[in-house]
Amino acid sequence: MIRNISILLFLLVSAGLYAQVQNKPAKKILKQWTLSADYTEEVPLPFDTIFSLFHRYRISDKYSSLNATLGNYGLSFYQLNFFDRIIDPDKFLYTGYYPFMYLPDKSVYMNTQVPFTEMVWTFGAPRETSEQTFRVRHSQNVNRYLNLGLIYDIIYSLGQYNYQRAEDKNFTFYSSYTGPKYKVYFSSGINNITSFENGGITSSDQLYRATREVPVRLGALNTASSVLKNKNLFLIQRYTLGKPTNKTDTVKTKRPGFLGLSGTFSHIIAWENNSRGYSDGYPGSGFYDTNYISNSVTFDSLYSRSLKNTIRFDFTTDESRKFRLGGGAGIRNELFRYSQIIPTHDITIADTVKWNRGNNAFVGRLYNDIGEKFRWIALGELFITGFRAGDFNLKGEITKSFGLKKGLAAWSITGGMSSRQPSFWYEQWGSNHFEWNRNLNKEFRIDLGTILTYPARNTVLKFNYAIVDNYTDFNTEALPAQHGGGLSVAALSFRKEFRAWKFHLAADILLQKSSNPEILDLPLFSTRSAAYFEHLFRFKQTNGKLNTQIGADLIYHTLYYPYSYMPATGRFYRQDQTKTGNYPFLNVFLNLKLKRTRIFVMFDHVNAGLMDYNYFMIPSYPLNTRMLRYGLAWTFYD
Repeated sequence: MIRNISILLFLLVSAGLYAQVQNKPAKKILKQWTLSADYTEEVPLPFDTIFSLFHRYRISDKYSSLNATLGNYGLSFYQLNFFDRIIDPDKFLYTGYYPFMYLPDKSVYMNTQVPFTEMVWTFGAPRETSEQTFRVRHSQNVNRYLNLGLIYDIIYSLGQYNYQRAEDKNFTFYSSYTGPKYKVYFSSGINNITSFENGGITSSDQLYRATREVPVRLGALNTASSVLKNKNLFLIQRYTLGKPTNKTDTVKTKRPGFLGLSGTFSHIIAWENNSRGYSDGYPGSGFYDTNYISNSVTFDSLYSRSLKNTIRFDFTTDESRKFRLGGGAGIRNELFRYSQIIPTHDITIADTVKWNRGNNAFVGRLYNDIGEKFRWIALGELFITGFRAGDFNLKGEITKSFGLKKGLAAWSITGGMSSRQPSFWYEQWGSNHFEWNRNLNKEFRIDLGTILTYPARNTVLKFNYAIVDNYTDFNTEALPAQHGGGLSVAALSFRKEFRAWKFHLAADILLQKSSNPEILDLPLFSTRSAAYFEHLFRFKQTNGKLNTQIGADLIYHTLYYPYSYMPATGRFYRQDQTKTGNYPFLNVFLNLKLKRTRIFVMFDHVNAGLMDYNYFMIPSYPLNTRMLRYGLAWTFYD
């Protein structure tokens, strides 16, 4: 530990000296954006180079701040907030890993005047149970329109308990060409995730011992593990008819023609290849009740491939007009191939079965901007043929902006209605330990919500309400199940940063309630809050600046029946035997910033063993005990 701290201090001093001798002003980074859900609009994103609360380095927490984990970072997890959970049936295989992965719907693009590079490295000691993460990101423009970039992300975490190692290696290459009339967006991702499965600890009564001595359910003879692999390609080509608007003009001019109409033809293609394997060297250990294929070894595998092609036409009136109307429509073709090793109920014999499926769907959107502060938009898709024929998804949003004393605030009202066939894997599964063949009904869902954002006051207030018929999940036997009656969920979330002099309180609070806790149980109250003192040191002799934050971070939720975890399927399932919660996870941290170098030092779960041993979020999977973590981030764009 002393050696690691010495290395950290050396890097800190080096970074400080480097920062102090830099006198050149920073050049401008033009913009960063992602694409809307239907890939028709660019959605601006802020650069993630902020200093505040840098110790919250985990990608999973950026997707949703409150999560239930298996105790080791890089393993599967689910979101505590019901409305943050991944429900897309095409994402079934990697639901528990989605925030780690680089996928077409998460592609991020940049446009830079100068090359942009960011490197982030973190380490959690001691070495024999260490957690390391490393992410490098680079982007640069070839010319004013063409940009190239890549991200390589590694999570390598040994875990404090036996046989829970996580190895996540994810990579993406992206490019964009944003000419006046012709635009191209491209991304390619490779995601390789290996998770060692220990089945959880045998008893919580063992937690007073050293973590490596605590017995686990899938031990040395099993060496059980899951391997998830994903490859994807994504390409959009867009051509706009008519004379484009010159967005660099300080004075907007109206386009000629009827209302300044212009149209855009788009072709969108998305390809994904997924595979999941599960192995266990000792299936007769008693962890599983049934062995359908082999009593000596388990090697389950499944595979899916999808190809989606969309052709659409979108129109918009002149952007310089106060009243702007736009919309579009198109058709999407989907091709799927599934395959899996399934039991034949003959001793030691299995078979590989393949299924081909396809769909055709209409897609469309319509929106209206009135001035700069009011907008409504409606999106929809309807499946007309294929195994999802009759599925539909409608969404709408109305947004009004207000000019307040400290800046703009925005109020949005959202709504949605969908009827969706559950994932293919809910209906068909074969493996050494599980087998099912089900015909499930479509899941019908109505969503209503509202959100108020006031960036100048660091305030976000959100309310969501959903009614779900035929709610689909995994029951207490870890098998697919549908709840025939209605189910409703309400959630109120509040995010606010309070400040008094140099003292800060960043609170993230969630209240939620399910109408049927036996089918869907949720913690009534959850929070992640940080209290810290911030101070800027100024060095007159060198004209240097050191920004510091020192404080504590709290994660807490009330008691509820969480999901349990099934290694063989990689799914979370209902259980009604063990409650978790009512335990505060407390971290203390120090954040530092010198120019473009950010550093944190944190004692994670500093209260471990000081209260009780009820530090679980998922039954049988305790969180790590006290651990020293530190990390650095360098950003270069000169």
